[in-house]
Amino acid sequence: MEQELEALAGKVEKVVDLVGRLQSDNAALKQRLAALEAERDRLQQNMDTARTRVEALIGQLPEDA
Repeated sequence: MEQELEALAGKVEKVVDLVGRLQSDNAALKQRLAALEAERDRLQQNMDTARTRVEALIGQLPEDA
């Protein structure tokens, strides 16, 4: 009986360790996701700015007769 309890305690300890690692990984992934989302937003703004500038330049082109 004591051996079974020790084996169970060992398994519980492994599960606790795994949960801790998974929580840490999850936190790191959330930070990475936030950074990537911020970068995506910045790049989208850059694209919108470029699109506006190109459209303005196109508007300045003389019309072919």
